[in-house]
Amino acid sequence: MRKNRIVAIILIFTFAFVLASCENKPEPDVELVQYDTPLTFDNYGREITLTAKPQKVLTLGPNCTELFVALGLTDYIIGNSLQDHSRGPLPEYADEYEKIPELTYSHATREAVIASGADFIYGIDWEFGEESVDINELSDYGMTVYMNAATTLEEQYQEILDIGKIFQVEDRAEAFVAEQKARIQAIQDKTAEIESPKVLVYDHGSNGVFTPSGSNFESLLVELAGGKNIFDDITDKAWITVSFEEVIARDPDVIVIHDYDVPSVEEKIAEIKSNDVLAQLDAVKNERFVTIELESVLPGNRMAYTVEKLATGFYPDLFE
Repeated sequence: MRKNRIVAIILIFTFAFVLASCENKPEPDVELVQYDTPLTFDNYGREITLTAKPQKVLTLGPNCTELFVALGLTDYIIGNSLQDHSRGPLPEYADEYEKIPELTYSHATREAVIASGADFIYGIDWEFGEESVDINELSDYGMTVYMNAATTLEEQYQEILDIGKIFQVEDRAEAFVAEQKARIQAIQDKTAEIESPKVLVYDHGSNGVFTPSGSNFESLLVELAGGKNIFDDITDKAWITVSFEEVIARDPDVIVIHDYDVPSVEEKIAEIKSNDVLAQLDAVKNERFVTIELESVLPGNRMAYTVEKLATGFYPDLFE
C-alpha cells in the first residue's frame, strides 16, 4: 500500500511539472522589422517616434479603418471602433473590411484599448480625451498613437504618406494620394465656371441644427465639390448648433444630410419637413436633398469619392 502511495505521488508531481512546462513555454517571438534609423513625425504638435514597424494596430473610426484597407494594411488591424457612425465600407473594400475584428461598436473605451495588446493606434481625434481614451496614458502601455485630425487636404495627404512610411508601403501611399488629387481636380475643372449653390449640412436637429462650421473638414469637401457651406464664416469650433431662424436667414439652395446609424435619412427628411421654420425653405419645398455617409465627410481615404458624390448632387444636370 505504501509503495503504491509513493508511486502515485511521483506521478502527480511528474504530471504537474509537465503541465507547468507547457503553460510556461514561451510563444515564438514575433519578427519585428526594425527601421534603419528611428522614424519621427510631427502629429499635430505631438512628436512621435518609432523604431520598428508596428505589428498590432487599432483603427479608431471607420475612416481610419478604411484608409488602412485602401493601403493594403488590413492584416495589421486587431480592432476598430465607431461602426455606429458608418454605413459600411465602399464596395471595393468590403471583403477586406469584413475580416477586421470589432473592438467596440461605438466609441472606444479606455479598458478595451488597454486590454487590446495593440502597439499602434490610428484614430480620429474624437476618440481621445481625458474622459475616454487618454492619449498621454497609452505610451505607458507600449502604444504609439498617430491621431487623425486633418482639416485640410494637405494635412490628410501627409497622414497617408506618413502611414505609408511607417508600414513601408510608400509607393502605394504616394500612388493613392496622386489618384485622389487627380479625381478632385477633374471635378473642380468641371464646376469652375458655375455659380456655387449655398449648402446647409444637416447632421441632426432638435433645438436647432447641428452642422459643421467653416473649420470642419467637411466644409472643405463641400467647397471642392463646388458648393459653399452657409456657415463657413464660423470657425471657432468644428461643430456648431445654429437656430432654425438663422438657417432661414441664410437660405440654402441645397441640404446635405448625414447618413449613419440613427435616425435614418428618411426620418431626418421627415423631421425637416415637419419643422414649421425649415419647411419654409425653397430647398425643402423642392426637395433639394443630398445624402452622404458620415464617414465620407471625415478625413481619410474618401476625399475624391465624397467630392464626386456631392458635386453630382449639387449639379445633377452637369453630371447627368
